[in-house]
Amino acid sequence: MDLAEEILSRPYDVYARLREDAPAHRVTGTDGQPAWLVTRYEDVRAALADPRLSLDKAHAREGNYRGLGLPPALDANLLNMDPPDHTRLRRLVGKAFTTRRVEELRGPIRATADQLLRDLGEAGTTDLVSAYAAPLPISVICELLGVPSSHRRDFRAWTDTLISPDPSRPAAAKEAVGSLLGFLADLLAHKRRRPAHDLLSDLIQVRDAEDDRLSEDELMSLAFLILFAGYENTVQLIGNAVWALLHHPEQLAALRREPARVPAAVEELARYEGPALLAIRRFPRQEVAIGGVRIPAGETVLLSLSAANRDPARFPDPERLDIDRDAAGHLALGHGIHYCLGAPLARAETEIALTALLERFAHLELADSEVRWRASMRARGLAALEVRYGRTAPAC
Repeated sequence: MDLAEEILSRPYDVYARLREDAPAHRVTGTDGQPAWLVTRYEDVRAALADPRLSLDKAHAREGNYRGLGLPPALDANLLNMDPPDHTRLRRLVGKAFTTRRVEELRGPIRATADQLLRDLGEAGTTDLVSAYAAPLPISVICELLGVPSSHRRDFRAWTDTLISPDPSRPAAAKEAVGSLLGFLADLLAHKRRRPAHDLLSDLIQVRDAEDDRLSEDELMSLAFLILFAGYENTVQLIGNAVWALLHHPEQLAALRREPARVPAAVEELARYEGPALLAIRRFPRQEVAIGGVRIPAGETVLLSLSAANRDPARFPDPERLDIDRDAAGHLALGHGIHYCLGAPLARAETEIALTALLERFAHLELADSEVRWRASMRARGLAALEVRYGRTAPAC
């Protein structure tokens, strides 16, 4: 079994071994190209904020891992940019994800969560990912952007294909990208004809009224990234949190007794089982030293968020889920100028999703001990989470 297969099957065991062995390891990316993998908390945190490590593929050396390849119309996004372009674009969309704006969204988020749970009925068995953890964030982000509800199921299928490509269908990812391009082009054209009170209409106005501030590719790429990241991270955060709590019934019971502890618990759940194994790849502009290991300019650096979050040098007894732990400083949503733009919204959605779920169902347990994780080197999420639920606890 090679390292990539090991990480897919048991990531935390592998990361613990690598963390102890050396600060940085030469590994092979999913495309067969080499990269450096960094796993220790202090090294990862410092590298996330190091301006010498660029996200711009122009700084990548030929023959090194470069990550997911997208057409220019989707690639001109914040995950491939450094300042000043990164600063300019982030400022344009940042107002949609401020703490104040997120607070205004709490009511609609809770209403959506309650409706999804009512649709499940009084008791039964369901895949909580497809029935709850996925439709909640995709509904929220699509409402924010102004995406019609009729297109949301398709959008989820396309993004799932990009996150976890099926090796038996090598053309599927290309087809998904083509479908996304067509979908976004049609959506932006519709918003131009009929602007509304949503983020996409606002971004189009910036593009058309102040042409030097936002190119057409940047507009398309921003729409793609906000939809993609706004859905992906949160569905995994919610699903992983429920999975972790069901494996720690004493922690679940504590949250049932004291729902006010949920916000703090979300931070520990994000540390323990966050939505990403790796941050977006980086390319040194010049030779850098990480933990004493010298990495030449242009070679790819992969920063493991999940390995850093279980580093015993930063979090004592890190393999234990403890909702009373002070998990401040975890890196599940990044650090530095590339810190997850939608972090306040992801936190709010996860808090509300957990609170509504525990209030609705007095009984909740795993229905299948065989849990399958998505086959992704970057994302950490469940393919499904089969649970049994009920408004009342079963009789002994």
